[in-house]
Amino acid sequence: MPMLEQIYASTRAEELAPTGWDDKQKADFLKFQFTAQHDHYQAHYPEAAWLLITLGATPVGRLYIEYWTRELRIIDIALLPRYRGRGWGAAILQDLMDDAAQAQRAVSIHVEKTNPAQRLYKALGFVKLEDKGVYDLMEAQPKR
Repeated sequence: MPMLEQIYASTRAEELAPTGWDDKQKADFLKFQFTAQHDHYQAHYPEAAWLLITLGATPVGRLYIEYWTRELRIIDIALLPRYRGRGWGAAILQDLMDDAAQAQRAVSIHVEKTNPAQRLYKALGFVKLEDKGVYDLMEAQPKR
């Protein structure tokens, strides 16, 4: 399984645990979902950067971003489970916010309402702009 697909799969493991599916069924489903998500992202964010987050030479996550005139849109950010909760996500987000602020751009992201990272985004100054059903559109304005 390619690394970006593995990172995606790690974000869905808890959700699929109670399905009763065997490993092959889960892998087939996750491959289908990853492909559908990636196709959607490429269609809606044609100028995006598709980045692999590494610690030295070790892949630890993914970051998909696109720079717009008014904002930096985080399309997706995910760390492998063993690298979560160590402050690295906050550091990456703060770096993105600092870079965006240099250009007087906001930073925005769609976050699932049940995603524990909501607390992190709020702590970093993101506010909910819009309720998008399952997701909240959140934004952090550059500090003036």
